[in-house]
Amino acid sequence: MASAPTAPPPPGNLKRIVAASLIGTTIEWYDFFLYGSAAALVFNKLFFPDSDPLVGTLLSFLTYAVGFAARPLGALVFGHYGDRLGRKKLLVLSLLLMGGATFAIGLLPTHATIGSAAPVLLTVLRLVQGFALGGEWGGAVLLVSEHGDARRRGFWASWPQTGAPAGQLLATGVLSLLTAVLSDSAFGSWGWRIPFLLSGVLVIVGLWIRLSVDESPVFKQALAQAEARKSAHAAEAETEKLPLVSVLRHHWRDVLVAMGARMAENISYYVITAFILVYATTSAGVSKQTALNAVLIASAVHFAVIPGWGALSDRIGRRPVYLLGAAGVGLWMFPFFSLIDTGGFGNLLLAVTVGLVLHGAMYAPQAAFFSEMFATRMRYSGASIGAQFASVAAGAPAPLIATALLDSYGSSTPIALYVIAAAVLTLIAVGVAKETRHRDLADVESSGGAEPAAARPADAHTV
Repeated sequence: MASAPTAPPPPGNLKRIVAASLIGTTIEWYDFFLYGSAAALVFNKLFFPDSDPLVGTLLSFLTYAVGFAARPLGALVFGHYGDRLGRKKLLVLSLLLMGGATFAIGLLPTHATIGSAAPVLLTVLRLVQGFALGGEWGGAVLLVSEHGDARRRGFWASWPQTGAPAGQLLATGVLSLLTAVLSDSAFGSWGWRIPFLLSGVLVIVGLWIRLSVDESPVFKQALAQAEARKSAHAAEAETEKLPLVSVLRHHWRDVLVAMGARMAENISYYVITAFILVYATTSAGVSKQTALNAVLIASAVHFAVIPGWGALSDRIGRRPVYLLGAAGVGLWMFPFFSLIDTGGFGNLLLAVTVGLVLHGAMYAPQAAFFSEMFATRMRYSGASIGAQFASVAAGAPAPLIATALLDSYGSSTPIALYVIAAAVLTLIAVGVAKETRHRDLADVESSGGAEPAAARPADAHTV
């Protein structure tokens, strides 16, 4: 029996939900990207001082990558409990974990003070960051997707996605300001700690806003239905307790599609925003301040275009917009590096800005696209698993692989081919996926059949 379409929430309430998700994701991404920028700029000297500069950078990016390794575990744990207890509770916990770990990095002794224990402690805190972020993304986009108007879901769900460029903007902006007003010795001695300690203030603000919003009505309805099924069919109780089992049973194709879709999106983003700080300063002779300023301005443009791409996905579909972004990023890679090699700020800014605009075409519809693939009682698990397991193979090693390729070949060509290969994988994954934009999330509910939600026609509703 088809259920009635989900009624759009009051505009004021939806805006509060969007604001809560956006501020939370901005803070979490600020914490995460701050580490990436610091890894490229100072951590090689502070925590790996005995290594060759480029080797020290590789080791620094290795600690950066372990944060991604913890993200799938965060996706499993937060997804499981988010599908059982609700989105809001887990989002509060993820914010506390991420903010606490980042604040602790700001207090961490360096190698000069405690020796090899310093990089070990840094790695542990990075793991906590990754674990928290693995649970944050799915809950934040679902809270908006499940509250929002189905006709404009792509637009509204894209706003939590702007937390990534907003966090990048904030992290890069703080670092850029500090490097501009402090000498290199002062920044390396104590200035680098300021952005990490600032996270404590941001977390307080984020918690105040996030605690003020309501739980997803779609989730509350699905939870009530699940409780009723448990009472009527005791044999289903175990399945209800294990959303992961349901995801792998009914939505394994959707998980693979989500993972493939993230390849170009994730790899290109970290090459454009994190590795660029290494490449521009070592190969193109650009100053650290100039590279940071280019990423700063480009991140502001990235923030502005994401909602536009999300709105376009409401009009023409998630897949066409996503495919445009993947193809565009792949085609842009050789011009991207050629522009940077000129050493001019204008060309550097153009390279990074166009790259991030094209990335936004993938990132904007991703929230709605992944949310629409999965049934409500396994949506947090499904979306999180698909997104975060891909990050281990995509974003985690991207700066590390790019730096290693640069060290081995002394050229940007292998790095460009690396991103192009990722774009091809994404084009294949999204190309074989089903369009999802017409689905009502309240109706995408597994009834225990063998057919995954993403394979059903858009007008096939179940309860």
